[in-house]
Amino acid sequence: MKKSGCVFVIWLVVLAFPAIAPASTQGTAPAQAKPARTPQAKTQSEYNDYIYAYALAGGAVMEKAASDFATKYPASELRSYLYSKAMHEYQNENNPGKMLAMGEKVLELDPDNPIALVLTATVLADGLSDGDSDQAKKVAEIQKNSNRALQMVESSFVPPAGTTPEQTVTYKSTLRSMAKSALGIMELKTADDRAAEKDLQAAAELNTTQPDPYIWYHLALAQDHQAKYEAALASVNKALQLTESNPDLGQLAKGEQKRLLVLTGGATQAPQKSPPR
Repeated sequence: MKKSGCVFVIWLVVLAFPAIAPASTQGTAPAQAKPARTPQAKTQSEYNDYIYAYALAGGAVMEKAASDFATKYPASELRSYLYSKAMHEYQNENNPGKMLAMGEKVLELDPDNPIALVLTATVLADGLSDGDSDQAKKVAEIQKNSNRALQMVESSFVPPAGTTPEQTVTYKSTLRSMAKSALGIMELKTADDRAAEKDLQAAAELNTTQPDPYIWYHLALAQDHQAKYEAALASVNKALQLTESNPDLGQLAKGEQKRLLVLTGGATQAPQKSPPR
């Protein structure tokens, strides 16, 4: 199932790419104060190849271009940007496995990249199941990446060039929301409903610009599992307000709503079995 939280971060991925020029062209534009050094191509050839590769589209095409560029320029500062673009392309194609692979490539080169941290944590949390033979490893990775993303946003976040103050606030809140959501879904699936409710509630409160129905649906499940039926009903109702473009999630939310209406006295049918984690 597609995680809509990934959708509203697309503009973050695009915004994060700096305008990159060959190092030899530095000094041709008016000097401006910058919060951090912008990565540079070392040669005109590297710059030209980067621009060509970055202009490509499609996950598989972009992945190959990033790999070819990294092979040709193994010390380039720009490699992570091409893998990030490949991650973004696979995100558009709703290919979580490849998103994860490209996110891991980005983190090999840039361990503190907040977008790669939250997207890898999100993909891992969405795919987590009881049948995973390496569940403990995945849980540890989700915790590490989510908490690192939260730490980076708080301690050393540098907004992309050209970002307005309003965009910066939204950017940071979105990253925090996605990190908290990944933690909450992981906790829900590992039966830590109290922690899941806390993190999913925080994720919902952080994301008011473009509310995520998946967060509200999973929050309802965490509350339902604790017999907080009134709160769960309010959460699933919120999810249903946001599922117009996602009929699959809408059906799940309607089933949860029906169950909660019974349990809260809003309907007379026998309650259904509690939804799985």
